[in-house]
Amino acid sequence: MSKRDLKKYLAQLNKEQLEEQIIELYEKFSPVKVFYDFVFNPKEDKLLQEAKMKISHEYFPIKKAGAKWKPKAKLRRSVAQKYIKHFVSLGVESFVIADLMLYNIEIAQTFSADNYIKQELFYKSMLNSFEQAVNFVISNEILTEFKPRIASIYEETLKQKWKNKYDFEVIFDKIDL
Repeated sequence: MSKRDLKKYLAQLNKEQLEEQIIELYEKFSPVKVFYDFVFNPKEDKLLQEAKMKISHEYFPIKKAGAKWKPKAKLRRSVAQKYIKHFVSLGVESFVIADLMLYNIEIAQTFSADNYIKQELFYKSMLNSFEQAVNFVISNEILTEFKPRIASIYEETLKQKWKNKYDFEVIFDKIDL
């Protein structure tokens, strides 16, 4: 069904029928419930803290009570990407999204400062995250607010001698003119 056909169909319904359909969608489909829950009670700070906690657990997992061993860090960028995509779909403020994007890289750098990472994919993944974050803050015209954190991330790649530090430099040079 096209958007045009949907508009025609909805125009034929009266107010009560529309309300019934929205309530049915709310009850039946989790994404609709999440959307309306967010619209009526945004709590962006709480969502951000939950996302940051999940992302940090990718690098610094917590030993469960009674467990004999500590879980290994998974280093999955996909966890952060899932939250970022979710925040964008909900229409979360761009400052919050940018904060999460940069936090993802910062927590990865905190981990790599004390742990040798031999997987090339980790560095490539962080480069992609850095490029996406820089492009995001530029396109949302919030570079001024986030430039110090971006610079700090770049400096940390130099300090840790990341294999692709020059690729970070190319991206950083876009904003450091």
